[in-house]
Amino acid sequence: MSYKKLKIWEMARVLSIDIHRMTMTVLPKHEIFEEGSQIRRSVKSVRSNIVEGYGRRRYKREFVRFLEIAHASCDETVDHLEILHETGSLQDKDLYQDLHRRAEELGRAIGGFVRSVDSGHRSAREDETPYDADYRTTSDA
Repeated sequence: MSYKKLKIWEMARVLSIDIHRMTMTVLPKHEIFEEGSQIRRSVKSVRSNIVEGYGRRRYKREFVRFLEIAHASCDETVDHLEILHETGSLQDKDLYQDLHRRAEELGRAIGGFVRSVDSGHRSAREDETPYDADYRTTSDA
């Protein structure tokens, strides 16, 4: 199995693309390089840390450490969204609510995945990773 089949990675991938596009098309010019840059980096960090953790999945402590970093970056992304909305830089309320909801859902999914890894970790051979089944993308189930 590849990290690309993890539901949390797919959620992070789509969210990172949508937030990137939002920052480049919706935000005022001055925010593209200020708060826009910060939120782009935090949401891309979620995705990257899921990938790096998955690459180290054989070692539970390392895997969980990177997943926790991804979770913290997801929280940071939520905070950046809230700042953009509260300051009036992200005025599209529907877009804000959609991105915020999805970032919150991603945070919950990462938390659930960490609990699954903590409770079900074995030597992570590709064919016997117990937590993969609950966190595969829907097309792989």
